[in-house]
Amino acid sequence: MPEDWSVSQPPAKGDNSDRSHIQHPVDSASQYPTDRDLSQYLSQQRHNSEVMPQSPSNSSQSGSVSPSSATDGKLWSSVPPSGEPPSVGRKRWWKNWMLWAALAALGANGVAIVAMTMLFKLPSAPNCPAIFWPLASGTVRLHCAQVAAAKRTVPDLMAAIALVKPLPQNHPLSQEIERGLAEWSQDLLALAEEKFQAGQLSEAIAIASDIPSDISTATTVPTQIEKWKSIWAEAEKIYAEAESQIPKENWYRASMAAVRLLNVGNNYWANTKYEELKYAIATAREDGGRLGKIQNLVNRGRADDFLAAIQQIQAIEAGSYFYQKAQAMIPEIGRKMLDLAQETLDKRDVDKAVEVASQIPAVAKLETEVQDFIVLAEAHRSAFVGTVSSIEAAIAEAQKIGLDRPLYYKAQDTIARWQLEIEDVQHLAKARNLAQPGAVTDLNAAIAEALMIPDSNPRAAEAKREIDGWRRRIQTFEDQPYLNRADELVVEGDVVALQAAVDEASKISAGRALYGEARKRIRNWTRQIQTIEDQPFLDQARDLANNGNLPAAIAAAGQIGAGRALHETAQAEVKEWQTQLQAEQDWREAQQVALQNTPDALAQAIRLADRVPNSNSLRLDVNPAINDWGDRLLRLAQDQGTYNPQAGIDIARKIPRSSSAYGAAQAQIGEWQRILNPPPPEPLPSLDNTAPSPNLENSEPNVDSNN
Repeated sequence: MPEDWSVSQPPAKGDNSDRSHIQHPVDSASQYPTDRDLSQYLSQQRHNSEVMPQSPSNSSQSGSVSPSSATDGKLWSSVPPSGEPPSVGRKRWWKNWMLWAALAALGANGVAIVAMTMLFKLPSAPNCPAIFWPLASGTVRLHCAQVAAAKRTVPDLMAAIALVKPLPQNHPLSQEIERGLAEWSQDLLALAEEKFQAGQLSEAIAIASDIPSDISTATTVPTQIEKWKSIWAEAEKIYAEAESQIPKENWYRASMAAVRLLNVGNNYWANTKYEELKYAIATAREDGGRLGKIQNLVNRGRADDFLAAIQQIQAIEAGSYFYQKAQAMIPEIGRKMLDLAQETLDKRDVDKAVEVASQIPAVAKLETEVQDFIVLAEAHRSAFVGTVSSIEAAIAEAQKIGLDRPLYYKAQDTIARWQLEIEDVQHLAKARNLAQPGAVTDLNAAIAEALMIPDSNPRAAEAKREIDGWRRRIQTFEDQPYLNRADELVVEGDVVALQAAVDEASKISAGRALYGEARKRIRNWTRQIQTIEDQPFLDQARDLANNGNLPAAIAAAGQIGAGRALHETAQAEVKEWQTQLQAEQDWREAQQVALQNTPDALAQAIRLADRVPNSNSLRLDVNPAINDWGDRLLRLAQDQGTYNPQAGIDIARKIPRSSSAYGAAQAQIGEWQRILNPPPPEPLPSLDNTAPSPNLENSEPNVDSNN
């Protein structure tokens, strides 16, 4: 039996799964199967036919050996495993006509329902974002354009215009399209106007410029853009004009320019920029006033005021128009504080100078100069002691300031001056020792030693003061005898003695130590001489005045000339006498005028008499005369007033207040004025036509009685 042959075991009854083929070993010496093998194969075939009948076609494909094949000598063949046999009781459902009838009925009803639904349902709006525009109809384009334009935004309005612009002019919807384009372009212009009013000029111009030029409303776009540009340029010009007035502190012009923004025609400039400018003006005005106060503090020149000024400067905000100007003042103020410290140091107040310099704030940017100044101030502290050793210590201290320091050269100048001062100190010390005995020769020797100090040296001023003091002492020694002799001469007290004393004191020339004292005594003695010489003239004038000869008294007092000791006294009495003369003259003239006894003459007499001073004794006669003349004027006025009230009023008004008749005259004037100007008559009561007249009522009884 060949090696590739094999015998398949039939599957067990009722088993639907394939079983493994069982290969039986075959004797290699025999080429044909044995009887036992054949009987097994036949029994297997019978078993297969009973369990799973097969069609002829399947039988031919199964690979089993038929009985006829055995006769052909082919007893063995491989038998493949068979699959699961089909169900014997399964029905063929596709041959059921009832099922197909039911399906046909359901399909017909479904089609009818769908058709009715589509028939009565309104067509849905097109989905604009999903439309393929090259194939879209004009109606769809117009609809989608209207939907986009309804959103009223710039992109949507531009999209709406872009949707319908490609449609031809002869399109059936051309009129609707033209109306839409006009409306949408107007909406774009309105949005551009909103941008312009909101302060976005470039955006407004961009929106307006995007409107297609072939739309009817596009003709107004260039004009509108030019209008916007003109308004914007005018607003910028006004704003710049207002800003230019702020640094000049011309607040009125700045405010007037700012107000013009309210009428420029743009909400952004009229609101936002106007409020911004108004706030800037108010802030700048406040800062400008603050700068004035700061300058006043600086002008005071005190350290505390300088510090207060810097604090106020730092309170000015960086956005202020005066910020830069204020900041520029800080270094100047710091420099002034350093100058103040130097002035204090020059007054030899080292502690105060160091205190002032230490208070200079860091914002003044003078830290290194302040440090050098403090070093020099401490060096001056040693130098002010005035000894050679102290000056040498000061030089050593000042030499600590290096070449890279800001006050290096000042320190070197100070060191050079102190080196010269060492020699001056030696000369001054020697001169003071020479002057100590106090004799004239000693003082002259001290002066000679001090003069060896040149005027350009540091101690020259001190040497000069010492020299002046020593010279005054010498002059006092030399001139005191003149004053002593003059004092001895004035003891007698007559003019000759006083004049001799004046001559003696006059020997002390100007510029000498006792010159001032000598001039004081000379003036006193001269007044005594003038008083002795002029007193007879004044006494004579007084005697003449007492005797009533005032003109002669005035002439006698006039002999005392100006600048003399008794001149002011004489002039005061002359003035009194002149007043007395004038009063007497006025009184005499008043009496003469009153003799005319006319209203004008009496009034003139009263005026002349009233010029006499109340302190004058003539008032005892003047006052009764004025009262008498006033009474006479009143009588004349009353006589005239009986037939001419106005003439009486004119005369009565000439009576002055100083007259006792003044009150009666004023009362009389009031009566005459009432005569000339009577009050208007009271209006008659209106008669009511419906009311009976009183006369008629009174007459009716009379008529009845007569009857």
